[in-house]
Amino acid sequence: MASQEDALTQRLQDLQKKLGTKQNFEEAVSSVASLLHQAYPSASPSLRKLFYTVICRVATVLKTRYTAPGFWLSGLRLFEQAERFFSDPAENRHLKSCVSDAKQHLHDLGNIDPDRNRPGQGGYLFEGHLTVDPEPPRPLWMLESNLLTAAMAIHQTESSLTLPEDNLPAVPNELVQELMARFDEVIPEILDNESTARRVPPASKEVVKKLPIITLTNEILDKLGHDAECSICKEILVAGDQMQELPCKHTFHPPCLKPWLDEHNSCPICRHELQTDDHHYESWKEREREAEEDRKGAANAVRGGEYMYV
Repeated sequence: MASQEDALTQRLQDLQKKLGTKQNFEEAVSSVASLLHQAYPSASPSLRKLFYTVICRVATVLKTRYTAPGFWLSGLRLFEQAERFFSDPAENRHLKSCVSDAKQHLHDLGNIDPDRNRPGQGGYLFEGHLTVDPEPPRPLWMLESNLLTAAMAIHQTESSLTLPEDNLPAVPNELVQELMARFDEVIPEILDNESTARRVPPASKEVVKKLPIITLTNEILDKLGHDAECSICKEILVAGDQMQELPCKHTFHPPCLKPWLDEHNSCPICRHELQTDDHHYESWKEREREAEEDRKGAANAVRGGEYMYV
């Protein structure tokens, strides 16, 4: 019995590693689902915990690496199956959250109905596969991004004064048509975004690439505490996890940190900012830093003058 459980443990650990590559992801998820159905009811507590860890890794990989509907559909099926097996309240709540996140992601990709996109029923199945259904409308964020990219290209060309006006790059006709068809949706969204505070540009790719990566050992976990988690994905850290260290010394899973820095460019814990490739933003930040020092100097001078007359 022990040898059988050891073999299952090794199999699950191997499948967990396969989740990291696109070509093996769906096969690995399918195998985990099959093993869950066959072995979980009679599994020991430690093996059940490993099942939960691997399923949590599926959720983490989906959130940080893969966006294609086929991957999320396979993950959704696994989460729904696991939800029926796991009775621990905290684990069950997390799996319900995974199910909800997967359904929301599929909906955001273009109103894809998860219950309709089953094998043999049309729709998006695997990345790169054709579909018998019409392509869903692009998400608003993608339409806005394409529109702003085209507008920026025109602005940069006009600024360079290297092309006559009739040779300016044109906004793709299909983009204009889709923009007009969804005008009432897109314009309020863009106006809302314009009214928000200055957005921090993504961290410099070179800076991120040079951030040190450490592998967690049991000794490190003893110092962190064995309930330590990655502050981005909220997954409990285990020995062997690779962590990327920011200059502020806080660490995170590399697949979690990269998209976070692209979106926020600050440490999720202490808000330390990394250098960007945006020269204008860096110049503005330097001016703000100098202005802040001037303000502090003036405030200190005022306080010093007050003390002289006390």
